[in-house]
Amino acid sequence: MDTAADRGPPPLPDADAAEASFLAPFERVFATLKRTASNYATLIVLDARRAAVQFAWVVAGGIFVSVLLVTAWLAIVVALAVWLLGSGMSWPAVLLVAAALNVVGAVIMGLLVRGRFDSAPFAATLRQFKSEPHEAEVKK
Repeated sequence: MDTAADRGPPPLPDADAAEASFLAPFERVFATLKRTASNYATLIVLDARRAAVQFAWVVAGGIFVSVLLVTAWLAIVVALAVWLLGSGMSWPAVLLVAAALNVVGAVIMGLLVRGRFDSAPFAATLRQFKSEPHEAEVKK
């Protein structure tokens, strides 16, 4: 049978309170560190997602430019060659005109893809690690 004498003296309420008050600051620091690490991890994931989307745009834009260049080269060379040769123009002049049109198309597509990048990948993460304020915060 369990009696009060077998269990020993009851714990002092002051000892529990002192132990709890001693550990409380450490628990708060640990919780703050955990939240900070979680916030940085979330920021890194979001920046990685944005960088992946930008990379997909670069790859898609590169493929699109390549297809356009090849298609434009074939179509323009054939169409202009037939028309210009019928007008009496030489073969070298016909090929120079076709090449110039292809370069213009590639430059236009390159500018469109470049416009997709409003900021550098991982800019927010790097700014947090360097503790630099965002442009919107500086302008306030």
